Amino acid sequence: MDPELTALTTAAATAVVQLLATESWELVRRAVGGLWQRVHPERAEAVTAELDEARTELLAARQDGDEQAEQELVGEWRRRLARLVQAGGPDLADELRRVIEELDPQLPEGDGAGGGIRMRATASDHGRVYQAGRDQHIVER
Repeated sequence: MDPELTALTTAAATAVVQLLATESWELVRRAVGGLWQRVHPERAEAVTAELDEARTELLAARQDGDEQAEQELVGEWRRRLARLVQAGGPDLADELRRVIEELDPQLPEGDGAGGGIRMRATASDHGRVYQAGRDQHIVER
Protein backbone atom coordinates (compact mmCIF):
# COMPACT_ATOMS: atom_id res chain seq x y z
CA MET A 1 0.00 0.00 0.00
CA ASP A 2 1.30 3.45 -0.78
CA PRO A 3 2.45 5.70 2.08
CA GLU A 4 -0.46 8.11 1.70
CA LEU A 5 -3.04 5.35 2.17
CA THR A 6 -1.06 3.94 5.06
CA ALA A 7 -1.10 7.35 6.75
CA LEU A 8 -4.81 7.74 6.02
CA THR A 9 -5.81 4.36 7.44
CA THR A 10 -3.51 4.79 10.44
CA ALA A 11 -5.07 8.17 11.27
CA ALA A 12 -8.56 6.74 10.80
CA ALA A 13 -7.90 3.66 12.94
CA THR A 14 -6.35 5.78 15.68
CA ALA A 15 -9.37 8.09 15.73
CA VAL A 16 -11.82 5.17 15.66
CA VAL A 17 -10.20 3.38 18.58
CA GLN A 18 -9.76 6.53 20.65
CA LEU A 19 -13.38 7.52 20.15
CA LEU A 20 -14.71 4.07 21.03
CA ALA A 21 -13.88 4.96 24.64
CA THR A 22 -15.80 8.26 24.55
CA GLU A 23 -19.40 9.40 24.42
CA SER A 24 -18.97 9.76 20.65
CA TRP A 25 -18.60 6.03 20.11
CA GLU A 26 -22.00 5.70 18.43
CA LEU A 27 -20.98 8.35 15.88
CA VAL A 28 -17.92 6.21 15.09
CA ARG A 29 -20.07 3.12 14.84
CA ARG A 30 -22.39 4.78 12.31
CA ALA A 31 -19.54 6.29 10.28
CA VAL A 32 -17.50 3.09 10.04
CA GLY A 33 -20.61 0.99 9.42
CA GLY A 34 -21.53 3.38 6.62
CA LEU A 35 -18.17 2.85 4.94
CA TRP A 36 -18.67 -0.92 5.02
CA GLN A 37 -22.22 -0.49 3.76
CA ARG A 38 -20.85 1.15 0.61
CA VAL A 39 -18.34 -1.60 -0.23
CA HIS A 40 -19.54 -4.75 1.53
CA PRO A 41 -23.19 -4.23 2.54
CA GLU A 42 -23.46 -7.87 3.57
CA ARG A 43 -20.75 -7.27 6.23
CA ALA A 44 -21.84 -3.87 7.56
CA GLU A 45 -23.95 -5.23 10.41
CA ALA A 46 -21.21 -7.64 11.51
CA VAL A 47 -18.62 -4.85 11.47
CA THR A 48 -20.74 -2.62 13.71
CA ALA A 49 -21.11 -5.55 16.12
CA GLU A 50 -17.33 -6.00 16.02
CA LEU A 51 -16.92 -2.32 16.87
CA ASP A 52 -19.14 -2.91 19.90
CA GLU A 53 -16.83 -5.77 20.93
CA ALA A 54 -13.78 -3.59 20.34
CA ARG A 55 -15.30 -0.91 22.57
CA THR A 56 -15.79 -3.42 25.39
CA GLU A 57 -12.24 -4.70 24.94
CA LEU A 58 -10.84 -1.15 24.86
CA LEU A 59 -12.66 -0.05 28.00
CA ALA A 60 -11.39 -3.12 29.86
CA ALA A 61 -7.85 -2.53 28.60
CA ARG A 62 -7.91 1.09 29.70
CA GLN A 63 -9.23 0.10 33.11
CA ASP A 64 -6.35 -2.36 33.43
CA GLY A 65 -3.82 0.15 32.07
CA ASP A 66 -3.07 -2.15 29.12
CA GLU A 67 -1.76 0.25 26.47
CA GLN A 68 -0.56 -2.66 24.32
CA ALA A 69 -4.13 -3.90 23.85
CA GLU A 70 -5.17 -0.45 22.65
CA GLN A 71 -2.31 -0.36 20.14
CA GLU A 72 -3.27 -3.82 18.91
CA LEU A 73 -6.82 -2.60 18.31
CA VAL A 74 -5.48 0.35 16.32
CA GLY A 75 -3.40 -2.06 14.23
CA GLU A 76 -6.35 -4.37 13.67
CA TRP A 77 -8.65 -1.56 12.52
CA ARG A 78 -5.90 -0.03 10.38
CA ARG A 79 -5.56 -3.31 8.49
CA ARG A 80 -9.32 -3.66 8.14
CA LEU A 81 -9.70 -0.09 6.89
CA ALA A 82 -6.79 -0.58 4.48
CA ARG A 83 -8.45 -3.64 2.95
CA LEU A 84 -11.73 -1.75 2.72
CA VAL A 85 -10.14 1.24 0.99
CA GLN A 86 -8.32 -1.05 -1.45
CA ALA A 87 -11.62 -2.74 -2.30
CA GLY A 88 -13.54 0.55 -2.49
CA GLY A 89 -11.03 2.52 -4.52
CA PRO A 90 -10.25 6.25 -4.61
CA ASP A 91 -13.81 7.35 -3.88
CA LEU A 92 -13.78 5.41 -0.62
CA ALA A 93 -10.41 6.92 0.32
CA ASP A 94 -11.99 10.36 -0.13
CA GLU A 95 -14.95 9.28 1.99
CA LEU A 96 -12.60 8.03 4.71
CA ARG A 97 -10.85 11.42 4.71
CA ARG A 98 -14.24 13.07 5.16
CA VAL A 99 -15.04 10.73 8.05
CA ILE A 100 -11.74 11.59 9.75
CA GLU A 101 -12.51 15.30 9.41
CA GLU A 102 -15.95 14.68 10.91
CA LEU A 103 -14.56 12.66 13.82
CA ASP A 104 -11.49 14.81 14.56
CA PRO A 105 -13.33 17.49 16.61
CA GLN A 106 -14.77 14.73 18.81
CA LEU A 107 -11.31 13.55 19.90
CA PRO A 108 -10.02 14.54 23.32
CA GLU A 109 -7.85 17.67 23.26
CA GLY A 110 -4.46 17.01 21.69
CA ASP A 111 -5.43 13.59 20.31
CA GLY A 112 -6.31 14.62 16.76
CA ALA A 113 -6.32 11.97 14.07
CA GLY A 114 -3.11 13.45 12.74
CA GLY A 115 -1.38 11.06 15.11
CA GLY A 116 -0.11 13.57 17.64
CA ILE A 117 2.87 14.72 15.58
CA ARG A 118 5.82 16.04 17.53
CA MET A 119 8.71 17.56 15.71
CA ARG A 120 12.06 18.67 16.97
CA ALA A 121 14.97 19.94 14.94
CA THR A 122 18.31 21.54 15.47
CA ALA A 123 20.27 23.44 12.87
CA SER A 124 23.79 24.74 13.23
CA ASP A 125 26.03 27.04 11.24
CA HIS A 126 24.12 27.89 8.06
CA GLY A 127 21.80 24.89 8.24
CA ARG A 128 18.10 25.13 7.56
CA VAL A 129 15.22 23.16 9.00
CA TYR A 130 11.92 22.72 7.20
CA GLN A 131 9.15 20.97 9.11
CA ALA A 132 5.54 20.39 8.25
CA GLY A 133 2.75 18.33 9.70
CA ARG A 134 1.41 17.91 6.20
CA ASP A 135 2.19 19.19 2.70
CA GLN A 136 5.07 21.59 2.31
CA HIS A 137 6.17 23.43 -0.80
CA ILE A 138 9.51 25.18 -0.81
CA VAL A 139 10.48 27.47 -3.64
CA GLU A 140 14.02 28.78 -3.62
CA ARG A 141 14.92 31.81 -5.68
